[in-house]
Amino acid sequence: MSFRTESTLAGYARATVDLRARMIDYTRSRFAQQYLKAFLEPTLDATTDGPDHKTAVIDALGRVAHQPWQDGEPYVLAPAMTAIIAAAAQALDLTGDIIGNDTAPSDAGVLFLPEPIYERGIQGHVTSIGAIAWAKFHNTTNGRTGWWITGWADRDDPLDPAAARRRRQLTEAPELAAQLGPYVLHSFAEIPIGVPITAPGEIPEEVDRDWETAPDGRFCIDESTLRMHAVAAVLYAFWRIQEQPIATIANLPLDRPARRRALRASLRHDTRVVMLRRTKPITEPTGETKWHYRVRFLVRGHWRRLTNADGQPYRIWIHSYIKGPDGAPLLLGETVSVLAR
Repeated sequence: MSFRTESTLAGYARATVDLRARMIDYTRSRFAQQYLKAFLEPTLDATTDGPDHKTAVIDALGRVAHQPWQDGEPYVLAPAMTAIIAAAAQALDLTGDIIGNDTAPSDAGVLFLPEPIYERGIQGHVTSIGAIAWAKFHNTTNGRTGWWITGWADRDDPLDPAAARRRRQLTEAPELAAQLGPYVLHSFAEIPIGVPITAPGEIPEEVDRDWETAPDGRFCIDESTLRMHAVAAVLYAFWRIQEQPIATIANLPLDRPARRRALRASLRHDTRVVMLRRTKPITEPTGETKWHYRVRFLVRGHWRRLTNADGQPYRIWIHSYIKGPDGAPLLLGETVSVLAR
């Protein structure tokens, strides 16, 4: 079960319970620990002092990778909100800001993106952001408190270049592919609490970039132009926008089988979907549009698929444009009013 096969609120609720239960099983597995160790070792070899410290860091990050799926509050980002969150994240710069202790809606949680946002890393490779998990932590080494953030790609995303590379790599090792969870870890990030956020280091000019194109019609964030990791920017934009008037949060209905599965797995099953606020009740009997945008945002260039009079499919290129009512706040550039604290 996945969000690609669901389009209703009840379907989102069922998919959330199923995906979280599978991710709990996966993050507890020995294979997940081996994957995490292999993922972290190149960085830890250069930044940690001795094998004991390295083991302690891997164990701590292993708990961070597991805990939000088990105990965190689940959120689903409605596809109509994807453009707003992506535009806000791309324009975000928190350098020098001090983040408060209550910025996040909870100490731990998981944000699901049924319509993924894609990120292009500094090496030029593109991967999907299908889910983002966060957990508050206290670093006993330096006494600092903050959120550890994990970015996860949809393992079976048909549009994700990273998923395609992974499938090619695992063609001769189907037993390894079977051990993966529905989401694959691809990044760690941190948002500190109570201390100024430092500017990122400059990207070396000699970096050899293998530039990949993003899927047609999808939002892709270029991490080389950001002031923080892409998953941290997307998550922070979600935290701030979900509490603004443009957003509304609805509790998802859960059918009996899914509710029983959640209880068996000891899962929180009060999943919430974050949507654009409607200007009229959804049940109001009218043929007019029941909601409209209250902000302006950039719609990136994309291909639109059409069918001609003979039934033959074709497509046309739609150039980038600004969508939303005249005079509304613009979620683009250095001034993003909805993110103001």
